[in-house]
Amino acid sequence: MIAKTPITPYYAVIFTSERTEVREGYSNTADRMLEMAKGQEGYLGIESAREEIGITVSYWKDLDSIRKWKMNAEHLMAQEKGRKEWYQNYKTRICFVERDYEFNK
Repeated sequence: MIAKTPITPYYAVIFTSERTEVREGYSNTADRMLEMAKGQEGYLGIESAREEIGITVSYWKDLDSIRKWKMNAEHLMAQEKGRKEWYQNYKTRICFVERDYEFNK
């Protein structure tokens, strides 16, 4: 589902990853992180897709909201587990969204 974002400007965090073969605990942790992110101040929405490469884009009100989410204690533990077990590699990009537009049928 496409996230319903507010009028610009806002920020996007693009998390692109390639997974390892380890599956144990990943789905539960991903679900928990999504629920926690939704409760964070400044959270605006999320979009995600996975094939060979996973791409998750989360939307945030400001850079301070992104920093607070990154430093959340449970999120930090999930990040560490991801580096040790679930991800072969990943890249995070933080972007300023100054314009968006859409089409709806």
